[in-house]
Amino acid sequence: MEEKKVVIKVEDIKKKADEEIGCPVQRALYYVEEFLKGPMCGRCFPCAMGSYEARIRLERIIDNQGSQDDINALKRIASDMLVSSFCKKGKDTARFMLEWIESGVFDEHINGVCPDAECKEFIRYKIIGEKCINCGDCKAVCRDHAIFGQTRENKFYSGYPPFEIRDRRCSCCGECLPVCPTGAIVVVERKTGRVIKEKEVEETVG
Repeated sequence: MEEKKVVIKVEDIKKKADEEIGCPVQRALYYVEEFLKGPMCGRCFPCAMGSYEARIRLERIIDNQGSQDDINALKRIASDMLVSSFCKKGKDTARFMLEWIESGVFDEHINGVCPDAECKEFIRYKIIGEKCINCGDCKAVCRDHAIFGQTRENKFYSGYPPFEIRDRRCSCCGECLPVCPTGAIVVVERKTGRVIKEKEVEETVG
């Protein structure tokens, strides 16, 4: 018996992107990649070629290599698709892209900032040495083997240097931040060094 083909709707792809991804640039890339995998039929040139070019431009922006030219190109692609696409799927894709572009977050990426701290080329994880107690919890959950340091054998001995995150190995998965008992791990902007994410730790009295 022949299996029934599952029809993927562009509205469902956008809904998932909006619900699961915070950064509008990441949402747009996820949507375009999923659109290319299924709903796009490839019957009209503006939609087919435009979607492939949009993916390249979005990848450049996410990799911190984008420019205003990439944003302008994305606007042009979406505008052409909105007018020239034969079907509703292509026109909806154009509207979705314009909606994300108009959020203003694309411009912030060009200036070196991802406000949602999801694009790893714009952020890095850092350990505040004064807060590190050498418990080793972060090292235990690090799947990239990016955290170095020696666990303190005696909690009263303070001779060990604080743990360190090796930036080149870190994939910014975020697993270490919630397990740190003292809030020593923070996420900072690469461009400014400003802390943009940290764990709130309740102070103990006594």
